Amino acid sequence: MAKWGEGDPRWIVEERADATNVNNWHWTERDATNWSSEKLKELLMGLQVESEEGKCEITEVSKVEGEASINNRKGKLIFFYEWNLKAAWRGTSKSGIKYKGNIEVPNLSDENDMDDLDISVSLCKDEPETELLSLMRSEGVKKIRIALASYVDFLKTEFTQGMILPTANGMMKQQRAQATIKSNKTQIGSCSAAPPPPNTGVKIPTCKFSLKDTFLTSPEDLYRVFLNQEMVQAFTRSGAVVEAEKGGKFRLLDGNVNGEFQELVPEQKIVMKWRFNSWPCEHYAMVTLTFTDKGNETELKIECRAVPESEEERTRDGWQRYYCHAIKQTFGYGARLC
Repeated sequence: MAKWGEGDPRWIVEERADATNVNNWHWTERDATNWSSEKLKELLMGLQVESEEGKCEITEVSKVEGEASINNRKGKLIFFYEWNLKAAWRGTSKSGIKYKGNIEVPNLSDENDMDDLDISVSLCKDEPETELLSLMRSEGVKKIRIALASYVDFLKTEFTQGMILPTANGMMKQQRAQATIKSNKTQIGSCSAAPPPPNTGVKIPTCKFSLKDTFLTSPEDLYRVFLNQEMVQAFTRSGAVVEAEKGGKFRLLDGNVNGEFQELVPEQKIVMKWRFNSWPCEHYAMVTLTFTDKGNETELKIECRAVPESEEERTRDGWQRYYCHAIKQTFGYGARLC
């Protein structure tokens, strides 16, 4: 028999105010179906595209069928979602002729990559042919894909608040009730809009990884994308605050990502402290972006250090999807992924 205070720490019950799922050892599940249904409608309704041919808008989300849930096991979050979506769109040509059509997304699922998502756009029966259909199948599909990617990002950030509980480790016997989450879009602080998990002093296991991607643009233009506030708002499709100077702070995706610029070398390198809002307060990863001129294209190397181990997959996916992929789609810098 182990002595008092000894033994496998995963089985030692620490003194916590909530006395719930200590050390995040037990399997817990949170149903995200109702939240997801509303979030998907919110992201898709009113989505618009416009060209010299006319203007199109999603006017109704008629079917949101499926389910979503999040599981926490040993401090690792596992996401399950599967949705079949149908929506209606209306278009108005420059000459004032109105058209109606449908959108179908049959396979929004955690098993499918966002790039492989089937998004079908059609005209209603008996509607005459129109160039607006091509507009919806090109620019409209791009915006729908970005909106659905945003849903996945919100699922992994906004809805997961409080699922991974900090261990007390004898340092905190009472926890404050979590305050109501309020978005602050005008100020940047060390902790962003949503109240972060309390800082208990527990050491966080971390990891590092790197990514490479190629963009069909110059180092000068790609460098500017990360520092120009209007361009950041464009590719994130959300509010952002960017102070483009050494020591300047940034806040993206409505406060879900924030940090501070540590080093700025024009057209060559950006070094920043970077964090998801759901990470323990004051814990930052160190991210270095290196821009290399390859003639007609630019190679971007992304190095991330001090990323919480349980967040590696989510962080890697976030940089690939919501930075690299979104920048290519927004500014037309598309190229192969190295």
